[in-house]
Amino acid sequence: MSTAQLSTAAVVDTALRAAIRAPSPHNTQPWRFETGPRRVDLLLDRERVLAVADGDAREARLACGAALLNLRLAVHAAGRAVRVDLLPDRDRPDLLATAWIGGERAPAPEHRALAGAIERRASNRHPFTDRPVPARVRHGLLRAAGAEGGRLILLERPSELGAFAALLRRADHLQSEDPAYQAELRAWVAEHAGRADGVPRSAGGPRPAWGGVLALRRFNESTVDHPFERDPLVAILATPGDTALDQVRAGQALQRVLLAATVDGLTASFVSQPTEVPATRAALRELLGGREHAQTALRLGYGYPAPRTPRRGVDAVAGVVGKGEEP
Repeated sequence: MSTAQLSTAAVVDTALRAAIRAPSPHNTQPWRFETGPRRVDLLLDRERVLAVADGDAREARLACGAALLNLRLAVHAAGRAVRVDLLPDRDRPDLLATAWIGGERAPAPEHRALAGAIERRASNRHPFTDRPVPARVRHGLLRAAGAEGGRLILLERPSELGAFAALLRRADHLQSEDPAYQAELRAWVAEHAGRADGVPRSAGGPRPAWGGVLALRRFNESTVDHPFERDPLVAILATPGDTALDQVRAGQALQRVLLAATVDGLTASFVSQPTEVPATRAALRELLGGREHAQTALRLGYGYPAPRTPRRGVDAVAGVVGKGEEP
């Protein structure tokens, strides 16, 4: 094996280790990778799609898009170029992307900073402080989403936040009353420390005290109430379309927002229940003016370090295939 091949193999390994640090619903990690001499294929793993909460695999595609953004950033940070083809084969709809590893290319400082945040980013389901997020940081989050073709909408007016909070409570209530949803949720709560997927009880966060603004998803049965931030910053990631391609692109925009937030010292968690229930997702679209599709929603702010959720190793999600070089 030549030195160049060894170098490319090392870059691919680094990129895959970054890719698997992406967030996913209930930490299901719904991705597979196939590697060739100079390529990495990203595939949707149907066996890890939430059948109840994500029946159309939309959130799973978002997660795969987030993994793709991590992979791209890791390649750039390693000093190599990368070209990505999204949904390259219409006969293989679960082949979401192919990344081609190119020659040497000096990484941009922004790419280095974002890549450096991959290991530090974690969903934080615990209370945030009431420290406001400065305008400069908010604008940076908007730019991060736009750089990947998404649009981040910050709910900065009380009326917008109130309307979203009402939809969140409605969706959370509907899911709490659905036995199939609750059974699915319980299946992804990690009961022991050795499990490589799911949400550990320690990462589930406490129960918000009565009167809290947002209804947070409960991954544990904590009976201890904690006060959460009084004026949460909520952001909705939206796209003009809602095809599989839009969803993969939205996942990249989502992850760029999360990494930009991490670079600026913010922490985040998902409040995505309204996008998982068809009725509330339709209502959320109307809240956005009826022209865009809400893909997910985030709670952003300043908090304390959160427990990291586990990941399966690269060996469990990636395999080598005998594909040749790019034609």
